[in-house]
Amino acid sequence: MSKKTAKPPAKKSSSKQPPKKPAKTQAKSAAKKKPKQPGRKGPTLAESADKFALYQRSVQSPAVDIEFFDAEFQKHRGRVPLSVREDFCGTALFSAEWCKSDARRTALGVDLDGPTLEWGRTNTFAAAPPDAVERVTLAQADVRDTSLPAVDLIVAMNFSYCIFKTREELRGYFAAARKNLVDDGVFALEVYGGTEAVVELSDERELRGGLTYVWEQEKFNPINHHTLCHITWKFRDGSQLYRAFTYDWRLWTLPELGELLREAGFSEVKFYFERVEADEDDDEYLTGTGEFVEHTEIENQEAWLGYVVALK
Repeated sequence: MSKKTAKPPAKKSSSKQPPKKPAKTQAKSAAKKKPKQPGRKGPTLAESADKFALYQRSVQSPAVDIEFFDAEFQKHRGRVPLSVREDFCGTALFSAEWCKSDARRTALGVDLDGPTLEWGRTNTFAAAPPDAVERVTLAQADVRDTSLPAVDLIVAMNFSYCIFKTREELRGYFAAARKNLVDDGVFALEVYGGTEAVVELSDERELRGGLTYVWEQEKFNPINHHTLCHITWKFRDGSQLYRAFTYDWRLWTLPELGELLREAGFSEVKFYFERVEADEDDDEYLTGTGEFVEHTEIENQEAWLGYVVALK
């Protein structure tokens, strides 16, 4: 079972399978590859790598997210959620997994980046059962488009809503999402923060097969909370996929998110954080338990992951 260290974009732990996330494609991305080593025959591992496949492997865990959303929706609404909209869907892995989880379910994936959506159609869909793929629709559109069909649940994973850098922009997105929910619909955001979220750092996480995932926070401006972050992968042959994804965001605080969601018309806003335990092998790190619990007060950690759930 995968562990989550106290660093932002690591996977969420789960009692069922590992969980955190292709990059949200309304964020800027740029792929750079380390040159071949002198005398080397054939391409390096980095040159042969697919950054979207690496992202799905390193960061995403849709089954964990779906389990949480399903349970919370049923708790608050008394029924099973069947339709979902995945905003900033990238390669639509969450959407495909959602439809795999229940034969009655449908998904709408929304993203501005056409090539990334096409990658999802070619690769994500190829790995999913045909009956599930038939119930997934992908739309190259702005997530603020209120003409999209109403759904039970809208999710904004991987912090991609942070591309909206002003209160007006983010409130407008929240209001549009609320409009596209059914009467008892639910809106969910993934959030991160902590004392290390606002400093320059580079954190590495070892994966199977000699692969290393690197999360880099290059800049943070405390005046406006603008942050510049990157994802790099290092390979066992010494090559690397350098800054394969870049994120130019505003790091929103939990009070700001709660205030803006209420201003956008949501009736209730709830905050959930993963219960963690001390790592038995290294007490400098925390191990996620896979259990997300609602809190009104928490201890600030070096880094934390959570969900914000807004009820229409």
